[in-house]
Amino acid sequence: MEEAKHVIFKLEGEEYGLDIMYVNAIEKYTNIIPVPNAPDCIEGIINLRGDVIPVYSLRAKFRLPKKQVDDNTKLIISKMDDILIAFQVDSVQEITELSEENINETPRILKTVNTAYIGQVANIDGRMIILMNLKGILSDSEQKNIEEILNNYE
Repeated sequence: MEEAKHVIFKLEGEEYGLDIMYVNAIEKYTNIIPVPNAPDCIEGIINLRGDVIPVYSLRAKFRLPKKQVDDNTKLIISKMDDILIAFQVDSVQEITELSEENINETPRILKTVNTAYIGQVANIDGRMIILMNLKGILSDSEQKNIEEILNNYE
């Protein structure tokens, strides 16, 4: 039975999971430098240990209302196609092992271009956790915009 560790985080009370293999770090929310004319989902950039990292708001991606940053707000640092990116989330709940028997494929009716970020769905003790497909989070245009932003700060 295969088990994979996932970082479980919350947005607007819903739980999401990201395979720990794609997580470089979990950081406290830090000062974000706004980037003029950046796409809506990009909150700005941070400098973390010498790396310039764009901060991507999953709340904006999922069309959730803006939320005041608090002590629970975290940045999940991931690497996508050789680019470090910080996903801003409401809180990180836990790091947990999920076994295959608790993981289900996403119902086909939910699979659209706008929900490409949904990888699978886990059910643990009655909790539904949407497991993220990292490659489905950014659209091609968002990926290009992030690369342009980073090129301007190198």
